[in-house]
Amino acid sequence: MTDALKRLSDEGVAIWLDDLSRKRITSGNLAELIDEQHVVGVTTNPSIFQKAISSGDGYEQQLADLASRGVTVEEAIRMITTADVRDAADILRPVFDATGGKDGRVSIEVDPRLAHNTTATVAEARQLAWLVDRPNTLIKIPATRAGLPAITETIGKGISVNVTLIFSLERYREVMDAYMAGLEKAKALGLDLSKIHSVASFFVSRVDTEIDKRLAAVGTDQSKELKSKSGLANARLAYQAYEAVLASDRWQTLEKAGANAQRPLWASTGVKDPELPDTLYVAGLVAPNTVNTMPEATLEATGDHGEITGDTVRGTYQESQEVLDAVGKLGISYDEVVQVLEDEGVEKFEASWNELLKSTEAELQRLAPKEA
Repeated sequence: MTDALKRLSDEGVAIWLDDLSRKRITSGNLAELIDEQHVVGVTTNPSIFQKAISSGDGYEQQLADLASRGVTVEEAIRMITTADVRDAADILRPVFDATGGKDGRVSIEVDPRLAHNTTATVAEARQLAWLVDRPNTLIKIPATRAGLPAITETIGKGISVNVTLIFSLERYREVMDAYMAGLEKAKALGLDLSKIHSVASFFVSRVDTEIDKRLAAVGTDQSKELKSKSGLANARLAYQAYEAVLASDRWQTLEKAGANAQRPLWASTGVKDPELPDTLYVAGLVAPNTVNTMPEATLEATGDHGEITGDTVRGTYQESQEVLDAVGKLGISYDEVVQVLEDEGVEKFEASWNELLKSTEAELQRLAPKEA
């Protein structure tokens, strides 16, 4: 079952699970995935927590306690989600220690309603880091325009960050710049750069979903030929941008001071189109010093029948650029697509968060002590 996952890991791709729930923690499932499926990290987002907590499995007692205390719904959600992240971080702590802090990480996202507020995002990042209180936590900050300075400030305070919702190559370069600016701030404060880690979550399948919809509207033979090629092309060019930063004098200076490279993390790697191979965004994005965070279905598919044949990223840059150029020549605006995806990404996470607030509030009211 795990030969393909082992090969993937051996190629330098860290396998992270894009899911978390209390049942997964308490049943021993997460520990099993670490031991048997080469999982070395976990990512969460508002949608994942909304699904987990709404299922109710494992949360009843804590919800009842919170209801008895009369806490606000926002406080209840933070207590519940940070408890899950803390427990998952403890399970992953041996991986964290064995990899010198590179892996064994659990990500938790700032309130998505703060995505366009820099100051509040930084404050929330500090609060989350304090609440979870584990060295192997990554605070997720979205790569919105307001998120960029928040990334710099948070890294500058020595807090490790997972930058999320990256769709465009230009924004990814800005994210890498924000990370280096944060490291420079941390260095100026005398912080130990070797203790600060970051990943940059570059979304893949959603790019195909949006561009393929537009290609279908064009309806020509050429547009059909380009179907489902943009997501991989975009991500591969992101890796080219990453390599360019690693070769820069600015990065070399930081690396000599002990800084860790901000690894590209392939996110949104579950295949949305049933006509595509279910391991497309895993097998097609094999490159050293990367992370692939997978839904469990994608993890299982890769372990069962994934074909890992070595590096599938380096050496593809010209071909990848040609794909995006061809899409552009058909009148599909890359800049418009990536902005739509960023806006939708923030909206979806905010909608999930609001749904979580609503369902949790209903549970708190149901479990609240009845007055005599």
